[in-house]
Order: sequence, then C-alpha cells, then structure tokens
Amino acid sequence: MAFKLGPRATKAGYRLAVFDSIGSTNGQALLRAREGERGPMWFVTSDQTAGRGRRNRPWIAPRGNLASSVLETIDTSPAIAATLGFAAGLALEAALRTATGSGNLKLSLKWPNDLLAGEEKLAGILLEAEAGPSGSLAIVVGIGVNVVGAPQGTPTPATSLKALGLDVSAEELFAALSDSWVEFFGLWEGGRGFAEIRRYWLERAAGLGQKVAVKTGKSTLAGTFDTIDDNGSMIVRTSSGDRLPVTAGDVYFGPAASAGAT
Repeated sequence: MAFKLGPRATKAGYRLAVFDSIGSTNGQALLRAREGERGPMWFVTSDQTAGRGRRNRPWIAPRGNLASSVLETIDTSPAIAATLGFAAGLALEAALRTATGSGNLKLSLKWPNDLLAGEEKLAGILLEAEAGPSGSLAIVVGIGVNVVGAPQGTPTPATSLKALGLDVSAEELFAALSDSWVEFFGLWEGGRGFAEIRRYWLERAAGLGQKVAVKTGKSTLAGTFDTIDDNGSMIVRTSSGDRLPVTAGDVYFGPAASAGAT
C-alpha cells in the first residue's frame, strides 16, 4: 500500500511528498520552507533514520512506523502558533480511532506533546517554526506514531499499535490523519479557536487532577495538574495553594511524580 492523502485533505488542497527513507520529515519540511514552499504540504515516510523528539532527543524507530510532518504558513505570533500542538494531538487521537476502528482503545493526551495508550507513549508531536517573508510564520508539525515497534529506554515507557494487538499500517493511519488534520487545523483557526481546542484537549488530558512533578533542568515543580491556561501552559497547584504556570519540562504523573521529583 502506498501513502496517499485522505479525500478531505485532497479536497482542501494539501500536497504530499513521500519518501522511502529519510533522515527527518521535519528537517525536510523546514528545508522546503527555506526554499520558498508555503504549503499546505505533508512529508511522510515509514522509515525515518534521524528522528528527533523534544530537546533534540533522538527518536529511533523501525521501518513500518509512521513519521509525518505538515507544513503550514500562518500569520500569527510564535506564542500563538505553539498552541497548534494541542490541535495536532486531537487530530492524531481522532485518526487513531478512525484507522484502528477500536472504540475501546484507551488513549489520552499528555502535556505538552505526547499521546499515550494506557500509561505508555504511543506517539509524539514536535513543532518547529521559522519566520517567513512579510511577517508570516512557516510552522512544521511533526507527528510520529509507533505502528510496528517502540523505542526502548525512553523517559516514558513506550508501546506500539502492533504490541496493542492492532493491525493497521502506517499508510492507513496517515490517510486518516491527513483528513482529521484538516478538521482540527480549521477549528484552531489561526489560534482564534483555541478556547474550543483547549476544552476538547482537557477532556482527553492524561493526569488531570493528579499529582505531577515537572522537571526543568535542575529544578522540579511538584503539585497537582490543575488545567492548561489560555496560552497552553500547564497550571500546577502547589501544596500551598499557588497556581503556577509551566511552559516546558519533563512531566511525571501519579506514583512516577515522586520519582520524577527526586
């Protein structure tokens, strides 16, 4: 089976670049943006050899997993553009349910950019952006899914669709993802629709109301995951009752919060 856009994505004018093997779909999308490509355009492969996660951590994946990136050109600030990651999480969750046909699949969205099956990482999202001409912003949203295998030794234990007993290909999942992206990117509407995106995201949030430890460098903030605010920051309620915003960090929930705080 070959990679193809879904019918909704095709109708919306998206284009597609498919690679048998590539270092990084995000890297390729950014390169094309620097060369003048404005999108909307998808870059996809089932064999990514130099994938990256947050903080440039390597993401090693076997052939058969999904690595995809969508390039959009938007007229908004980087701070608002960062909230697009929440729309991407919703699009991915919807695509997984469509492609697998499994209504019993226990999926949740872990702040800021992971999708969990149970308590294990199934997929990740990476946003990168560069300033374009006339104040526009070229933003690349990378979405990687463990279809046939999962990396070992990751901060959050990882799983794959195959390990969950789900027989779906990267190509089938991508077609569903390209269509669900059209829906949630439209709902996000340049950041103007983030209030609704935020509401949907919180309904699917991992660890909401639970103990949390957020580790940033050598410092750790411990408390309860209260909500996300209008900017997409995690709000942590401390034992003293303070509600503190967090913009980045490694997140640990429940029993793992105690370990993450040490």
